[in-house]
Amino acid sequence: MLKQKLQQKLLQKLSPQQIQMIKLLEVPTLQIDQRIKKELEENPALEEGPEDEEVPEGEKNEEEFEEEDKDQEEFTIDDYIDDDDIPDYRLQANNLSRDDEKKADIPFSAGSSFQEHLESQLGLRELTDKQKILGEYIIGNIDEDGYLRRELINIVDDLAFLQNVNTTEQELEDVLKIIQDLEPAGVGARNLRECLLLQLERKDRSLPSVNLAYKIIDLNFEEFSKRHYDKILTRLGISESYLKSAIDEVLKLNPKPGGVYSDPFSKTAQPIIPDFILELSEDGFDLHLNSRNLPELRLNAAYSEMLHAYSKDKSQKKEMKDAVLFVKQKIDSAKWFIDAIKQRQNTLLLTMNAILEYQEEYFIDGDETKLKPMILKDVAEMTGLDISTVSRVANSKYIQTHFGIMPLKFFFSEGLQTDAGEEVSTREIKRILQDCIDNEGKRKPLTDERLTEILQEKGYQIARRTVAKYREQLNIPVARLRKEI
Repeated sequence: MLKQKLQQKLLQKLSPQQIQMIKLLEVPTLQIDQRIKKELEENPALEEGPEDEEVPEGEKNEEEFEEEDKDQEEFTIDDYIDDDDIPDYRLQANNLSRDDEKKADIPFSAGSSFQEHLESQLGLRELTDKQKILGEYIIGNIDEDGYLRRELINIVDDLAFLQNVNTTEQELEDVLKIIQDLEPAGVGARNLRECLLLQLERKDRSLPSVNLAYKIIDLNFEEFSKRHYDKILTRLGISESYLKSAIDEVLKLNPKPGGVYSDPFSKTAQPIIPDFILELSEDGFDLHLNSRNLPELRLNAAYSEMLHAYSKDKSQKKEMKDAVLFVKQKIDSAKWFIDAIKQRQNTLLLTMNAILEYQEEYFIDGDETKLKPMILKDVAEMTGLDISTVSRVANSKYIQTHFGIMPLKFFFSEGLQTDAGEEVSTREIKRILQDCIDNEGKRKPLTDERLTEILQEKGYQIARRTVAKYREQLNIPVARLRKEI
């Protein structure tokens, strides 16, 4: 049975202004300039320039008033209200001369892709029409590393259903052998072992080191990948020096043959533009935002006066009310955007000043050992901001110091207590781990248990699983995989 009743609820909702502020807070300096330009293009009530450039109405001379009257005659709000009725021919300009047309941008070649490089080589081989179709389809399934990750039986089904081509695994295997004979060596392999064998086959097998390397990869690949060198020495009955020469041959091979052909359409690396600039002087630190490329924003005075004039008109028709509503929406949107930009700058400076105060000893000379343990909650308590706000500020932001450009996330780390009760940053422990592994004997690398003992001897109470976690964060393999002959 349906019933109607009144009920009061407390709900927390974000206003459009708050959502806009949150989104702007995440944007780094490199992208905020593009965001401002986009807003300037979309909102005619927003323009570049400092706010103090506006001239009061009483100080305007007669010539300025006459110019404004002319502008209002030439441009009215109806141009925006009736923009749907503008014919297409008014949106195009055909006033280019023949000389201007000759100055058009000349297209340039970006180079061929990896697949195109393989197809051009395949076209030089004597193949039947069916083999060409099979070869092109196989090349299309080769990934950017140069491997064929799909099973041949699946490719047989794909060709039957998608291209109505009936074939067998053996036919595909024969065409694949032709593709594996193309450049670069190792292309078309289905796994790492096959890739290395294809490259070793093209070397001079009469050399003892090359022949031994081929035998190791062919018959003892699992032991070689796990660096069980003792088992290989026992099985093949060879000396360590002989094994070392074979390993050197394998290390010369390319495990990703497709990587030598970079994709010309891949995105280039974005340059790092610091959001903050920190300068150290005799008087102390000078922190300011990097606003060199950011334009100053203000409201368009003509729109404000237009709204004021329309609001005074009491005899408003429906079209006039629509015009007033349109102008008011644009002005409100411009005010919100200007306020959001100002609030963004204040929040960024507030957060960075808190980080600077917390890590003051580090910012003097950039010594990592002076970094204090700091988490998002510490900065949130200092600034009175929410943890999520601090996280948005620290994300994708950089600061330029006298010792280099650093990401803000670099200054955040967990803490660990020593035997003396002193709180140290986990970054210092990772640095000690890196130094120990760099200076270890590669014939007998340090295990996680031994690394734990070394750290405990230095006064750091740490568990073995924590050492393993920090080692993985440093992208360092286990001791067995670091072993060398």
